[in-house]
Amino acid sequence: MAESFVRGGQEGWLHDPGFWGGFFHTYEQFQVDGPMPTPRKLHIFLPRDYPVSDRSYPVLYLNDGDTIFFPGGAYGKCWQLGKTLTRLYLSHQIQRLIVVAVCPTRRDYEYTHAPMWQREWGGLDDYAAYLAQSVKDFVDANYRTQSDPTSTLIAGASHGGLAAFYTAAKYPQQFGNVAAFSPSFWVGLDSATEPFLAGVDDHFFGEVASSSLLFEAEPTLRDRRLRIYLDWGLVRDGGDHNAWIEERATARGREMRDLLVHRFGYREQENLFVVEDPWGQHTEESWGDRMEEVLRIFFRAI
Repeated sequence: MAESFVRGGQEGWLHDPGFWGGFFHTYEQFQVDGPMPTPRKLHIFLPRDYPVSDRSYPVLYLNDGDTIFFPGGAYGKCWQLGKTLTRLYLSHQIQRLIVVAVCPTRRDYEYTHAPMWQREWGGLDDYAAYLAQSVKDFVDANYRTQSDPTSTLIAGASHGGLAAFYTAAKYPQQFGNVAAFSPSFWVGLDSATEPFLAGVDDHFFGEVASSSLLFEAEPTLRDRRLRIYLDWGLVRDGGDHNAWIEERATARGREMRDLLVHRFGYREQENLFVVEDPWGQHTEESWGDRMEEVLRIFFRAI
């Protein structure tokens, strides 16, 4: 079933691939004024009872929206979030929520704030403003959302996890909760040279404590305005993504955890949640598996 519509000046289409947990409004060419006017695809997953209810819903925003519900991205993999939400709804473990999956247009550029080896970089500040202002404003104006920061979670993995953390830190008045899976906190530290070609696999450069990321995030972290979830996987075989990228996600993630606790006064299991997954890899399958716990933390059934 597919049906076209116009909402908030944007052309979209309603489609229902059969998830018990909900159905989609997809905007193929979502375009609004702001720092990133290039059209992009936006999937909005609405609870099954949305058309017959008058209630408002908490909202989850996700980067790499092309891999969240359907196979996509560079490797054609998927988080399987539609199935996860269905399972958690049926077992009454979480509240029903609206999910906004934002697809990238220039992923490396949009999700990084500091130099990357032979890659586009430097668009994250504009992308964060775009999410906080253009995208969130559209969603709140056109859907029944609980728009307060305590009811809003932004999440992503790898570069998308870095982008989620950065966005929440810059805009805590919009995003009060953040989940960063295998986050690329190493960008700006270990990213100046190509690791696989330059033979720097066992070297780390600098510290998160003195990084440009922490400089940008510090005002928000100092006030402990966010609830934060961080994770990483401990599998190191299976290719460069596990051997190099996930290794750095782990090392830099541990640095960030220690800073959050010892410098900024965060308390684990209160406003900071950290998971080290012994079977976790740098893959959509691992992030999708760990999303269950994230949903239970931030959207537990009332």
